[in-house]
Amino acid sequence: MKKAYRIKKNEEFQYTFKNGKSFANRQLVIYYAEQPGQEHFRIGLSVGKKIGNAVTRNRIKRYLRQAFQELETDIKNHYDIVIIARQPTKDMNFHEMKKSLSHLLYKQHLLKNK
Repeated sequence: MKKAYRIKKNEEFQYTFKNGKSFANRQLVIYYAEQPGQEHFRIGLSVGKKIGNAVTRNRIKRYLRQAFQELETDIKNHYDIVIIARQPTKDMNFHEMKKSLSHLLYKQHLLKNK
């Protein structure tokens, strides 16, 4: 994932939490806020310490980054998206994670029409 596609600063996370909308399924929570000045979407990932050790948390983040990379052309531009992983993600493989993420993006109309 390119640096331009990442949310890193705490202020940017907080802005998305406060001014954005949220939606969830059993595995993931998504917060998103429209950013009209941006030419592409940006993502922020959050995996809490309750989910597992560092190896598990990093694996989850790696899977989510790869899923976003594969869905990159389908996601609408001008959005900041923050993903929070829930407990069931520690037992998921990549394909289940991608399916769960796609479901959230589809439900919130963040995917471009095919």
